[in-house]
Amino acid sequence: MAVETARRPYQATYAVLALAVGGYALLQSLVIPVLPTIQAGLHTSQNTVTWVLTAYLLSAAIFTPIMGRLGDMYGKERLLVITLAALTVGSLMAAISTSITLMIVARVIQGVGGGVLPLSFGLIRDEFPKEKVMGAIGVIAALAAAGAGLGIVLAGPIVDALNYHWLFWIPMIVIAVVGVAAYFVIPESQVRTPGRLSWPGVILLSAWLVALILGISEAPTWGWGSASVIGLLISAVVVAVAWVFVEARSAHPLIDMHMMRIPAVWTTNLVALLLGVGMYAVFAFLPEFLQTPTSAGYGFGVSITHSGLILLPSSVFMFAFGMLSGPLSKRFGSKSVLVTGLLIGIVTFALLTFAHAAQWQILLAMVVEGIGFGLAFASMSALVVVAVPPEQTGVASGMNANIRTIGGSIGAAVMSSIVTSGVRAGTLPRESGYAHGFALLTVAAIAAAIAAIFVPGRLRPPASTTEATMPHAELAMVAGGTLVGDESE
Repeated sequence: MAVETARRPYQATYAVLALAVGGYALLQSLVIPVLPTIQAGLHTSQNTVTWVLTAYLLSAAIFTPIMGRLGDMYGKERLLVITLAALTVGSLMAAISTSITLMIVARVIQGVGGGVLPLSFGLIRDEFPKEKVMGAIGVIAALAAAGAGLGIVLAGPIVDALNYHWLFWIPMIVIAVVGVAAYFVIPESQVRTPGRLSWPGVILLSAWLVALILGISEAPTWGWGSASVIGLLISAVVVAVAWVFVEARSAHPLIDMHMMRIPAVWTTNLVALLLGVGMYAVFAFLPEFLQTPTSAGYGFGVSITHSGLILLPSSVFMFAFGMLSGPLSKRFGSKSVLVTGLLIGIVTFALLTFAHAAQWQILLAMVVEGIGFGLAFASMSALVVVAVPPEQTGVASGMNANIRTIGGSIGAAVMSSIVTSGVRAGTLPRESGYAHGFALLTVAAIAAAIAAIFVPGRLRPPASTTEATMPHAELAMVAGGTLVGDESE
């Protein structure tokens, strides 16, 4: 009991987690608008500089579930500090990079930071009062999504005022301070999952994720019908099947396949995949659309900074409505909030498809996107965390974040292929390419809303050896607000 009375107030933990997630989210997207600047600064080619983004995505995809699993096993606070240390080192290496090779290595190390999200969700569930969990998860999830958009907004002013190296110096300083604060402020979680890391599972997971994201990321350059891309995608499917087979029979799986089959988990993961397709494709290509010279017959010829400001309402409203997601979920249920957010999100892509001739129309679309995605991201994260036993929180939320990343890679690659289809080297894309791309994202948003309808409205308490520790109020807050088979209360 002495341990419990010595534990610090959860508000201090909350502040540190918010800063950690914010710093990580900024590093996700700061480089996207300034890849041409980095290309010139490091004297490399356009194809090579894209690895600054691809290497990060690959690394984050691999390390997110691994760090979540290690946190469940050895302590979430301990692994959070290690994750923040890796982010700090990677940012330092990127800031001092004078070659593309060192920059890519630095981005791989930064990818370890993907563990920030599952570890943060796990700490919230373990440490916070039951009635605060839903709202806290909503805010952290919204901060992660809004931070990714804010990185695109801040990139231009930082490069204009300083240089691209400060895209890494500033996050490095912030994350280093947060890492020290995490060590001294955040109490170690008492919820653990005994076991060991499944190395066959790690290797197979890494292999199919690398094959999938590499194939998708390079498809616009190599061609979707090229032998290399087809070979990578087929390899990804084959290895993924082998991974599922190995994990299902492992005594200590990296990701419990029984957990992944929980209706609330797999349906929410499907929504995450489809939502990632739309959100990250917009972040990647809308600035390019805005910066296109008016001589092309579309676009506005604005600067990097100006295009970032047009996207700013998305981040502001995403964070604001993400904060509202928790109270709304308590009142109406997380599923209702998720479906509502996705329906609003459809309007965003419809506006971009049919109404993009004036800057105010783009601004309106960004406001709508912020409202819809803020509600959707926050409620989606809460659904996953509440649906699994406490000892599996890290790996479950980590895989959900991972699937969003995969969806983002798919969306960006497909959007790139559509926008550049039939465009000769050295010429600008046609307006119809962007319109068709946004139309496809509209279809993905509609599919996400349909998938959300199948998210269970009533959750059955997950079977677990630690079932007695399951926060009852959290389960009651889920969509529908009832527990199947629990009539005692």
